Amino acid sequence: MNRFFRNVRLYRIFSQWPATEEALSEVLGNAAFKPCGAYSERSGGFEPPVTGAGDLLARRVSGADLLQLRIQTRVLPPAAVQEALAVRIDAFKQRTQTEPNRSEKRDLKDEVYSELLPQALLRSDRVQAIMLPADGVLVVGSARESAADYFMDALKRAMVTFQYAPLAFKTPADELMKRLFMGAPSERFRMGRECRMRDPADTRSSVNWLDFDLGDSSIRRHVSDGLRVDRLGLVFEQVCGLVIDQDLVLRKVRLLGQDDMDQLPDEDPLAKHDAEFVIMAGAFKSLVDGLSTELGGFVS
Repeated sequence: MNRFFRNVRLYRIFSQWPATEEALSEVLGNAAFKPCGAYSERSGGFEPPVTGAGDLLARRVSGADLLQLRIQTRVLPPAAVQEALAVRIDAFKQRTQTEPNRSEKRDLKDEVYSELLPQALLRSDRVQAIMLPADGVLVVGSARESAADYFMDALKRAMVTFQYAPLAFKTPADELMKRLFMGAPSERFRMGRECRMRDPADTRSSVNWLDFDLGDSSIRRHVSDGLRVDRLGLVFEQVCGLVIDQDLVLRKVRLLGQDDMDQLPDEDPLAKHDAEFVIMAGAFKSLVDGLSTELGGFVS
């Protein structure tokens, strides 16, 4: 397990969640990891999230679940494909005395892929997630939409009736960002030292501030002039710091009590893992509760 999820996407789970660690593991077995086949570009599935804890595909500690998806990909360097394709095209021209048309080039490229794919190197990436069953919230440890989508698709394969949606609150996140940026008080959040703004008329351009005093009037003036805050550093109580964006994607999450983890005893690796997991899951639970309070509660 990563010591702390640095980047996350949040989801609301509406389906009934398995009541025990064993039941959850059995369900996840419907989408267990299988190695990538010789002619498959990618394969993904769930695997045991904790080394030394047996073959269960989930780890439940203090009411929170840890899951791990393994994604194995065959890596074909584009240069190797192009080199092999050039050889095929030359052979085609010598055989037919004509240039291949677009369709024929596509067929030749497919032949190259079929020939090279079984020889390609394998690379494995892993995406972890924390499920908070009591809250119906899933914390996926990746800011990349493609990785999070792949994780959620794997859960849908495992649970036939699985229903979910990206976590949403009654008040948009950009309202919280704007309030804090303009100096409005909050009981649980305060502004950090990182910000990104965009022009609503030209979203391709942005202005970034890193490690700045964002309370400076010269910076705030940009919002009055029409720029929109779409990413803002926050500090949540004494729990964690993070950068939030308008889509509720959380980046650069850091536990403020990192010393609590560093001081955990090393004698029993599994016990230390579980203790770290309890701290991490508790931090995300508190953070989601704080966001819910600040933003008017979950959208039903």
